[in-house]
Amino acid sequence: MLKKISVRTNTRDEMIEITHEVKKFVQELGVTDGVVYVYCPHTTAGITINENADPDVKHDMLMRWNEVYPWTHEKYLHGEGNSASHLKASTVGSSQAIIINNGNLILGTWQGIYFCEFDGPRMRNVYFKIIEG
Repeated sequence: MLKKISVRTNTRDEMIEITHEVKKFVQELGVTDGVVYVYCPHTTAGITINENADPDVKHDMLMRWNEVYPWTHEKYLHGEGNSASHLKASTVGSSQAIIINNGNLILGTWQGIYFCEFDGPRMRNVYFKIIEG
């Protein structure tokens, strides 16, 4: 039970909600109980769960990551010039595990699953894997 989706990003730093795609995958398979893993196989992008009700949260998170990890720094050594994107992706992490109970994702009232781009724009892949039980 593995699914790959493609996510097109439009800016260097961006958070794209993918909750609907994860829910759809769970419903299509008819899984009632288990865990769905959401995984990003990129070193300059990640997966997080956070508030999806107020768009200012995404703005504030991206703003603060850019403050903590500026795009340029005189001590960066990485030749591609995208050290900040690697740092952000490591901070966010490459995956999230979400419990499935009675066919529903166990997420808080205001929570959504986000693909976090830190080196776009690009076409990216995200994988969903369900373990039943």
